[in-house]
Amino acid sequence: MTVLTQDLLERIRSRAAGYDRDNSFFTEDLDELRAAGYLAPRSLLDTARDQRLLAAYAPATALGINMHLVWVGVARALAERGDRSLDWLLDEAAAGELFAFGISEPGNDSVLWDSNTIAEPIDGGYTFTGTKVFTSLTPAWTRLGVFGRHGDTLVHGFITRDTPGWRSLGDWDMLGMRATQSHTTVLDAVFVPTSRIVRTLPIGPNADPFVFGIFANFLLLIGSVYAGVADRGLELAVEAVKRRTAMHTGSSYAQNPDFRWRIADAAIALDSLAPQLEGLAADVDGLVDHGASWFRKLTGARYRSTETARYVLDQAMRSAGGGGFRATGELARLQRDVLAGLYHPSNSEAVHSTVAANLLGALE
Repeated sequence: MTVLTQDLLERIRSRAAGYDRDNSFFTEDLDELRAAGYLAPRSLLDTARDQRLLAAYAPATALGINMHLVWVGVARALAERGDRSLDWLLDEAAAGELFAFGISEPGNDSVLWDSNTIAEPIDGGYTFTGTKVFTSLTPAWTRLGVFGRHGDTLVHGFITRDTPGWRSLGDWDMLGMRATQSHTTVLDAVFVPTSRIVRTLPIGPNADPFVFGIFANFLLLIGSVYAGVADRGLELAVEAVKRRTAMHTGSSYAQNPDFRWRIADAAIALDSLAPQLEGLAADVDGLVDHGASWFRKLTGARYRSTETARYVLDQAMRSAGGGGFRATGELARLQRDVLAGLYHPSNSEAVHSTVAANLLGALE
């Protein structure tokens, strides 16, 4: 059962334009969502559905809070598969700690398979030195997942906000998804004790359950957020064509065959997302084993969702007329927000490479 009441959602929507205009963090939204119990662990299917709903009201809030929900989902997925190594994360999340991702790096198109950050073993743990980008929740996180490279090994761990050696550049001023406040984070010999080192893995692709948990939760929840953006875009498109009238006939644009086709085509594309996103989320919850096809299915679902969302918003802009181009309007904000989908892992090239390798074997 969702905790996203209609009153809560309307309050969150009422603040979204202001956060975007001021390039400010969604502090009030976070406070209300935490108080409502939204940050607590639950099934991936329920989380995906809720994130889609939340994103229809405030895309940047949904995308920002996604990062915490992904880490909680990773810990939950491991526990369900008999791996209790992240049970402490579930306990801390339940106690109110906020988790964020310090994974993406400038120039690192290998994402999880390699790192530009240096992980140096020292007595009692590792130090991490490097630069992380797109660190959503920067103003509020209390736990940050980081990883780096030591020789041929990738080391994953978590720092706390009071750990010395990290700093934020405060440089988030982007076209869309502004309220996420995903600033660049610089790590300068930041120490992570052994107790918070959660994985050491070889460089390159692997099917470790920890990696699977990240992919499954991140890709499906990202896809759900953009599906939610598209849901709202379609709503606004329908409202626009019902509101507009043709000057020479006085008839509603809702009776115009061209606009009817445009709206219908957007809806047909959007209707395809729920079975894919929710079906895979249910499979993760149900411990279904898709074997080597998992990464193909997960990356494909995220890619299809963001591309479909961009298409739906394009149709909405075409349907709304010149008023949709107003910078202060909701539709224009959604159009800017949906463009962020271009930059989430895995990019279109990586997705197609993954699917081709699954179907055709490795490139020779």
